[in-house]
Amino acid sequence: MIRVTVWNENVHDQEAAIRAIYPSGLHGAIADALREDAEKRFSVRTATLDQPAQGLPDEILSDTDVLFWWGHVRHNDVSDELIERIARRVRDGMGLIVLHSGHYSKLFRRLMGTECRSKWWENGDHERIFTVMPGHPIAMGLPEFFELPIEETYCEHFNIPTPDELVFISWFSGGAVLRSGCCYHYGAGKIFYFQPGHEAYPTYQDKNIRHVLRNAAAWAAPMGSAPVYGQFTPMETK
Repeated sequence: MIRVTVWNENVHDQEAAIRAIYPSGLHGAIADALREDAEKRFSVRTATLDQPAQGLPDEILSDTDVLFWWGHVRHNDVSDELIERIARRVRDGMGLIVLHSGHYSKLFRRLMGTECRSKWWENGDHERIFTVMPGHPIAMGLPEFFELPIEETYCEHFNIPTPDELVFISWFSGGAVLRSGCCYHYGAGKIFYFQPGHEAYPTYQDKNIRHVLRNAAAWAAPMGSAPVYGQFTPMETK
């Protein structure tokens, strides 16, 4: 089983309008998408910023193979100490899926080494998501493109490092385009940034989005043993 923790700052989720869309919160909807996996590959827990240790004490973080991260208005409230603990876990092999506004989180900026900024607007645009790397594991089982009837627009230039692999590009009806599905390798860990997921829209109820989430969790999971560093005994003798 791939051990997944879905972390959410859990702020918008308290608003009546958002609860009407996501009764169990954004984290609950994401967790449900993973639990729907036909192969039952995932054991899933959720965590939120308002919990002890900001939802990720050592015993949970060390028991996580893939961490999902959704944040928006409380990026700065996440402790630097927690960010460093997560960064070390990713470096050592834990997978990380950063969603929507999480692009501007302390965590994503720490790992990318850039500001991770873009242009954006919220004007009721629809989004067309193109699969530009159809052979990638995250794209398996998805069509050439799929659409969301309404989503918050993000627009280039997106100030991120050039992705190691670009799986999706999005076009918005307002004319914007964005590199919306970006893969990175960080030490022994894998990172996937996926843009769709504005809290006020039912994005995480879309079947294709839920399929992407499951594919991403499987792709980001650790494979094999972690590398060993430091002094070692020579393998050959003179």
